[in-house]
Formats: sequence, structure tokens, C-alpha cells
Amino acid sequence: MVEGLNVLGAGLMYGLAAIGTTLAIGMIGSKTVESMARQPEIAGKLQTTMFIAVAFAEAIGLLGFVLALILSAA
Repeated sequence: MVEGLNVLGAGLMYGLAAIGTTLAIGMIGSKTVESMARQPEIAGKLQTTMFIAVAFAEAIGLLGFVLALILSAA
């Protein structure tokens, strides 16, 4: 019973982390394109900033995956 709940918790943890990561990356991309449309002359700086922000958002998903693996192994 406890092992089943551990696996269920791990699945929920990873699923919610994936949803959060997806929403964050979508919002980052949307706002970057919107900003590039308003000020095309700073598109290069915006793109660099976007890649850094996407890396941080992706780290949330990876952290959720690692924590889910740890929880399911316990």
C-alpha cells in the first residue's frame, strides 16, 4: 500500500512539475515574441534573455523529475 502511494506521489510530482515547466516556457516565449514585435531593434538581447529564462524554467522540470525518482525509490 505504501509503495503504491509513493509511486502515485512521484507521478503527481513529476506531472505537476512538467505542467509548470510547460506553462512557464510558453509564457516566456509568448512575451518574448510580443516584445520583439514592439521593439525589433533589441531582438538579440531579448533572445539571449529568453534562453536564460527557459533554462531556469527547464531546471524546475528536471528538479521535479529527480525528486520523483527519489520518492519512487524510497
